[in-house]
Amino acid sequence: MAMQYDVSSASNTVSATFVGGPARLKAVYFTGGANAGSITFRDGGASGTIRLTLPSIANATAPTYMLIPGEGIRFSTTLYANLVNVSALTVIYG
Repeated sequence: MAMQYDVSSASNTVSATFVGGPARLKAVYFTGGANAGSITFRDGGASGTIRLTLPSIANATAPTYMLIPGEGIRFSTTLYANLVNVSALTVIYG
């Protein structure tokens, strides 16, 4: 299997569909809020299948970066992220 080199990014400050079609989540960059929270990534919209849940710390000034190993996490329909006490999220996808 060849490596995928064509990647894009999408950012938002609210829960939303970040990619409106099939995609592989490659990395995330986010900033927490005043309280601890979480990001739940779903395949297929707000009530879709949960693919990944990440906790966030209570710190609005310390961004977190996480690289997803291998070819990333596959989202078959859409890449939706539910943000709880997270002030901003950027996803890197291919």
